[in-house]
Amino acid sequence: MHEGSGRSHPGTTLVTGAAGGLGRSVAVGLAARGCSVAMVDIDGKALAEAAEACRESGVQVIEIITDLTTDDGASGAIRQSVEAFGHLDILVNNAGYGTVEAFTDMTAAAWDRTLALNVKALALGCAAAGQHMKERGSGRIINVTSPASRMALPNYTAYAASKAAVDAITRAGAIALAPFGVRVNSLAPGMMDTPMQRVTEAQLAALNGREDVDAFLAERTARVPIGRRVECDEVAKGVIWLALDAPSYITAERLNFSGGLDRD
Repeated sequence: MHEGSGRSHPGTTLVTGAAGGLGRSVAVGLAARGCSVAMVDIDGKALAEAAEACRESGVQVIEIITDLTTDDGASGAIRQSVEAFGHLDILVNNAGYGTVEAFTDMTAAAWDRTLALNVKALALGCAAAGQHMKERGSGRIINVTSPASRMALPNYTAYAASKAAVDAITRAGAIALAPFGVRVNSLAPGMMDTPMQRVTEAQLAALNGREDVDAFLAERTARVPIGRRVECDEVAKGVIWLALDAPSYITAERLNFSGGLDRD
């Protein structure tokens, strides 16, 4: 992969949270573009199924089953990818966790789990990949953030706070690595039909005393100015654009992919 031209060049990539949802769509999309893909997830069975979908493109695929929240989880995944491919061109930090709790009922356990994956693991992954890319003089890091980072969400505060931290890490990483040819950007998807989104909205419905979950979901969808939810494959195109096609002059960017829901 070469910086500067803005043209597509297959490279070596690592995608976290790659077993399903957006992560799987990104991994499959990168493989279709000819990229070698390291797929990272804690769910080995689902990861194996997603990896087979990537292998249909005829590229090299490795599966890394790990808990990114452990001390060596993120850096270890980077190290395994470099050992397998010889180098790493692209890191997509997609793995995430969120749970619903009323503001006055928040728990330490929910905060610890949310921040461990969404913030600590992401930051350490950026650092490990950034050091490798800095030494090579090129690379791209894409962090998945959320409109939640700029919204007041009293029943989803830990998640919103964690994504605000992702925005801060993205800006810091972009500035730290810019002189070395490494670009760091983020993408903020709107409402996607993912397993985590479904669980979260069921929790929100229960917390709000709403028994008709379908009606609750329809009301939430109606808040999106475009009038519908976004598909994982659509968002994946944005991530892949940042990874392969975006001009190298773009860094510290937060790509709004929310259908107008986030408009600050």
